[in-house]
Amino acid sequence: MAGNDLKPTNDKIPQRFSGGDIFSAMRDEMDRVFGRFEHAWPKWPLALQGSGNGNLVMPQFDVHDNGKQLTIEAELPGVDEKDVNVTIANGVLTVKGEKKSEREENRKDYYMSERSYGSFERTLRLPDSIDDSKVDARFDKGVLKITAPMKPEAMKAVKKIEIKKS
Repeated sequence: MAGNDLKPTNDKIPQRFSGGDIFSAMRDEMDRVFGRFEHAWPKWPLALQGSGNGNLVMPQFDVHDNGKQLTIEAELPGVDEKDVNVTIANGVLTVKGEKKSEREENRKDYYMSERSYGSFERTLRLPDSIDDSKVDARFDKGVLKITAPMKPEAMKAVKKIEIKKS
């Protein structure tokens, strides 16, 4: 039997492929696969609750700029203030921390002991307009709030540039 007598089968082609662009079908299939993969991973607040394996998790930052200062907030549920470290070096703000949890139950018919931990580290490059010497951090009820005021010369009035017709 000659090689050109072989007929291809459609067993391995995704059902969505209908003879059109094979690359579109491959892209759709890859999107489907990666979409499934992405949904299998826990989001940050769940991951920070601790899986006991020390995985690195990333807290999300909410950053607001009111023209006079940047305000950076991060929710750190279940993390103690003493386990959070905020530093700034060469214009890079770093927030590090660790969540530790221990639970022990001793009842008449059973004994349970659980420990979990997780660490996180997040960095953010601050604009050159920030006054590093006046950055302030406060921790209240699981929320870290960092204020970073801008240098006075950076807060000068904005000049509107007129757009002319060519």
